[in-house]
Amino acid sequence: MTLGTKNQDRHSFYLNMGPQHPSTHGVLRVLLEMEGEYILEPEPVIGYGHRMQEKIGESLTWNAFMPNTARIDYLSALMYNHGYVGLIERMTGIEAPRRAEYIRVITSELNRIASHLLWLGAFLLDLGAFTPIMYTFDDREQILDILEDVTGSRLTYCYYRVGGVSRDVDGTFVEGTRAFIRRLRSRFPMYDDLVTNNIIFIKRVKDIAQFTPDMAMRYGATGPILRSTGIGYDIRRNEPYSVYPEFDFDIPVGTTGDCMDVYLVRVREMEQSLRIIEQALDSLPEGPCMTKVPRRLKLPQGDASFSVEAARGELSYYLVSDGSDVPYRLKIRPPSFSNLSLLPELCRNMLLSDLVMALGALDLVIPEIDR
Repeated sequence: MTLGTKNQDRHSFYLNMGPQHPSTHGVLRVLLEMEGEYILEPEPVIGYGHRMQEKIGESLTWNAFMPNTARIDYLSALMYNHGYVGLIERMTGIEAPRRAEYIRVITSELNRIASHLLWLGAFLLDLGAFTPIMYTFDDREQILDILEDVTGSRLTYCYYRVGGVSRDVDGTFVEGTRAFIRRLRSRFPMYDDLVTNNIIFIKRVKDIAQFTPDMAMRYGATGPILRSTGIGYDIRRNEPYSVYPEFDFDIPVGTTGDCMDVYLVRVREMEQSLRIIEQALDSLPEGPCMTKVPRRLKLPQGDASFSVEAARGELSYYLVSDGSDVPYRLKIRPPSFSNLSLLPELCRNMLLSDLVMALGALDLVIPEIDR
């Protein structure tokens, strides 16, 4: 144990938070050197659920690995589908029909909203507020009903295909999605009254766990964490993919990077996702949702990468091919691993009770880290 070697004169003790602590939302352990109620040194300990997903990707054909992508981040599984099919399409030169790209955007943004709603309810539950999670899960269930109808699943989706999507959407999907847009927009004022303008919530999160642009860039943090510091970097806008350039939407940013800003950024992102979905539904093109793809498709020799904006930040796939249908090397860069790296610097000299808020603000998905 190296912690505490520089603090021999301090009356410190060690405390394990996790790996079964409910606020870590997975098998994450944080080893804390404490002095009273203050954290001297926090050390995240990962690896309890490592599943060797990248190695599995190097032992299966590229299409057989598709279901695994949803198991890496089960809360934004469609975006992990999107990144992987985008990678294979880039390598092989296959182009999905425009209708398929629109469907991908609509379903990905629905998945983003579902992920943010779960985060919102769980974040407030960690702070001791029970009521909001009942409302957020009610809204999230509406999304899951819509996605289940077209994908056949409610959580770990395997809906996208190289060359399109596995099933076309129909009028029921379109009308159900429009009804959900109206519903969630009508609920935002209620969330503002219940949470955003709640003085107890404001006092609890304001000026707590302040992320800085320098800290975010040094550790490679992305997503709402980076944007809460005032940097409006979003893959959908800065490195456009699919048909995102055809839509008008804003990139919400914060100012101070504290837990309040992280909260506001994620809530505003849900509003922007609704804008994107509505525009995509209004201009949804006719035509096929799948192009013809050879049953046995070999990847050309070489390498390629593809990045998407997942719910927690930048997701990148990198693949090296030797010319067969099994990747020679597959590397996945998920956002949660880099975001977690902020924790020691962020939470040093912080009160133990505030650590729960810092972890909640990071919105970690542990299987994404222990992939």
